Amino acid sequence: MRILLVEDEKKVASFIKKGLEEEGYAVDLASDGESGLQMALDRVHDLVLLDIQLPKKDGLAVLHELRRRKVATPVLLLTVRATIEDKVIGLDSGADDYLTKPFAFQELLARARALLRRHSENKQSVIKVADLSMDLTQRTVHRGGQKIDLTAKEFALLEYLMRNAGRVLSRTMIAEHVWDYDFDSMTNIIDVYVNYLRKKIDASREPKLIHTVRGVGYVLKAGAD
Repeated sequence: MRILLVEDEKKVASFIKKGLEEEGYAVDLASDGESGLQMALDRVHDLVLLDIQLPKKDGLAVLHELRRRKVATPVLLLTVRATIEDKVIGLDSGADDYLTKPFAFQELLARARALLRRHSENKQSVIKVADLSMDLTQRTVHRGGQKIDLTAKEFALLEYLMRNAGRVLSRTMIAEHVWDYDFDSMTNIIDVYVNYLRKKIDASREPKLIHTVRGVGYVLKAGAD
């Protein structure tokens, strides 16, 4: 599960990020509303933790824009505003839950789990491209009826490729979505993992599904055209 945390208070952000990562979540961090909005629009996060009082663009404006663009990722608002009216405004703006600062981390974690559980129940559980299928619930992959064993990172990479089947993905896009936004773009680890997937997904099978777009990146699709 990948969580986007949009929080400008460095100590609060560090505390939440560390706690969530210790619970096994991947966490991306944005420190202002504009960068948070751009990251949330990528639609790769399972949950957004969104502070209301942010520089450049406040949290409610970010939330309005996400919902206007039909981004259905659940949003948990974090704020010092504690009145009933403020909570109503936040929820009516499209938030899924509301947590008032200061809060206990265990409460944040419980609310996050509840939203993630509810969201996962509504998400497509099986993705298919040609004879390749991925069961997101069981975390399994099959091609032509044969099970393919993948590492956690290989699974995440393949999921991103399959969710964007037919779309050319640059190495930067893959790095930011499968690894994180601070990924060292000079490393060749993406190419290494794509080759791992090719050996497991495409070796001795037709049609080939993972294609290189020279000078750009990769695309997963049935057929070279």
